[in-house]
Amino acid sequence: MDLQMLCAGAARGLVKAMEATLVAETGTGVSGSFGAVGAMREKLFAGERCDVIVLTAALIDELAASGHVLRDTVAPLGRVGTGIAVREGEPLPEIGDGPALAKALRAATGILFPDPARATAGIHFADVLKRLGVDAEVEARLSTFPNGATAMRELAQATRPGRIGCTQITEIRYTPGVTLVGPLPAGYALQTVYSVAVCAKAAQPGIAGLFAELLAGPASLGLREASGFET
Repeated sequence: MDLQMLCAGAARGLVKAMEATLVAETGTGVSGSFGAVGAMREKLFAGERCDVIVLTAALIDELAASGHVLRDTVAPLGRVGTGIAVREGEPLPEIGDGPALAKALRAATGILFPDPARATAGIHFADVLKRLGVDAEVEARLSTFPNGATAMRELAQATRPGRIGCTQITEIRYTPGVTLVGPLPAGYALQTVYSVAVCAKAAQPGIAGLFAELLAGPASLGLREASGFET
């Protein structure tokens, strides 16, 4: 029986990369859902089966306090920045400060980002648009998606040039066909810490604990750093 996960989209690439190690050590694979942290939290509260969960550190702490996850299994994966992406092969816009980012957004033919109500990057980016004073101006060109991975896949497949995307840097780096321009500039940046934990009702607590250790421990450190986790 596969290990069941509820996982923030920012850590999907890490989970998929480390699954082979878990299979080699235990014969057990990984199944589950990946997406906006708010959506994953809702699934857990709705009773969806879960052995291991990866969310923002703040949400994991809340789940530990409420008894939904085992506190002694909580471990940080690292910090992930929110970044800007374009389709591979297109010119990289200047985004080094607020005015440059605003200019790039005004010039974009479309702006793609994750759910502004339940996704970490989406919530933050919607606020950045308001703070830059461009939200009303670009509203007709905004496209939102359930999670950052979907937004980046849509950006990669875009046929119209000049589109820009925003999501967590790990999701950008794991999506073929898009290029990371860079993190959001100082004053608008977001660094999000993600943590892993074993669920209190895990059907396979032993294997769940092992996989949590693989994700947060030295075995995956190089992979995490290469994919955009800052440890």
